[in-house]
Amino acid sequence: MKSPIPPVPCRRFGRTGLQIPVLSLGGMRFQQSWSDLDWHQITPGNQANVEALLRHAQHLGYHHIETARHYGSSERQLGRALATIPDSRPIIQTKVPPRDNAKQFEAELEESMALLGCQAIDLLAIHGINLPEHLEQATGPGGCLEVVRRWQGAGRIGHVGFSTHGPTELIVAAIETNAFDYVNLHWYYIRQDNKEALTAAQAHDMGVFIISPTDKGGHLHSPSARLLELCAPLHPIVFNDLFCLSQPGIHTISVGAAHPQDLDLHLEAVGQLGNAAQLLPPILQRLEAERRKRLGAEWVDSWRQGLPHWKDTPGQINLSALLWLYNLWVAWDLESYVQARYGLMSRDNHWFPGCNANAVDETVSPEALRHALRHSPWTGRILSILRQLKACFGEAKVQRLSSA
Repeated sequence: MKSPIPPVPCRRFGRTGLQIPVLSLGGMRFQQSWSDLDWHQITPGNQANVEALLRHAQHLGYHHIETARHYGSSERQLGRALATIPDSRPIIQTKVPPRDNAKQFEAELEESMALLGCQAIDLLAIHGINLPEHLEQATGPGGCLEVVRRWQGAGRIGHVGFSTHGPTELIVAAIETNAFDYVNLHWYYIRQDNKEALTAAQAHDMGVFIISPTDKGGHLHSPSARLLELCAPLHPIVFNDLFCLSQPGIHTISVGAAHPQDLDLHLEAVGQLGNAAQLLPPILQRLEAERRKRLGAEWVDSWRQGLPHWKDTPGQINLSALLWLYNLWVAWDLESYVQARYGLMSRDNHWFPGCNANAVDETVSPEALRHALRHSPWTGRILSILRQLKACFGEAKVQRLSSA
């Protein structure tokens, strides 16, 4: 006879006062399509999978479900599933992007509520405050937050937050407005540069929701053999969940499940929360030792030194992001993750800003890059790295480095 599954524990979600499960069901991967399909285009099999996932999640205690207006068919499919599988205590969050025109923002908000089949939701995030103008659209006179306050007054929205892929200084600026009750941001083992934002959120008693720690945390759903070895006896997903949930000020992490079984490893992590202080240190030590062995201790300690901002770099190449990806590739073999992120980089994409290395030796000359890197102790190595990244990831193929 199987032992009963313990419920997912809850934490106070900052000043919202909500008791939120430490695992949240993310709605980005269970939808059928990134296009907002009509019902006749959604297959019965796909919708049945969404409903099976929701049933399993509810049984395990995932009572916080988050989605977004522009997650394709996610809101539509979730709304139908919620009507079929009622939950006595759901916490629903959706996310709507800021707009110059508050009427357009409100129209999208109305559409989200209709698709979800909700008269009211607990949490609404302004989705993607990635640039200063997005913050102004949200908080400025006549902006999106004025719409939200009106809806809150009518009892249709509980608490308002924001999601972000933006730089840390912008996240902190948004937090310091004190206009938001919670924040959805990136923070996990491979990316800890938002620590200042976590501290600021704690100071304002904000809820903190970690975005996509499994996928954006290194494609941990398909980990490299090296990462599996270094994280043993834990699966990398379990390690990363424990790492996030052990950080003061973090309340919940998103589990972007596509199928019911995707929830299981995260439950293992919850079951080990009480042992995190014993389990994490040896894994952290091995990961860091491997990083220094593969990359060199001097490089690890100083690679960021003297790097220009991507806007000030020839071709707007995002050197900081590219070198970070290179480090993940060489240290722990995160090839699929590096390939995906490399391909998304673009000067016009505020979700993944700055260009990749494809223009090196073509429209961007080595001489121009050497000048931009004049304050770096690693100019020659960085030029070589950019060429390696271009050769290995620029044509949608991955080759293993022959040496570090």
